[in-house]
Amino acid sequence: MRRTLDERIDMRRFEYEITRYPSEEFTTLVYSCTGDGSCSLNDVPLDQVEVLKGILNDSGTKGWQLLQLIFAKDGIVAFWKREID
Repeated sequence: MRRTLDERIDMRRFEYEITRYPSEEFTTLVYSCTGDGSCSLNDVPLDQVEVLKGILNDSGTKGWQLLQLIFAKDGIVAFWKREID
């Protein structure tokens, strides 16, 4: 029996991963957090952009897709997903 594209898409399954990267891994990554916990990136040095890019590419080559990246005062939290058979 041949399935339609919609049926194949509905049958996809995913696994999820949450990883934490302590602020120590980003020695000069500059982001600031307000008292209420809201954080934003400020003047990010190029070498730290490369560190972040390396994390994203490393997980990407393993099939993980980044869903969200959260910057907090203690580090960065990444939420990932990838399709499983």
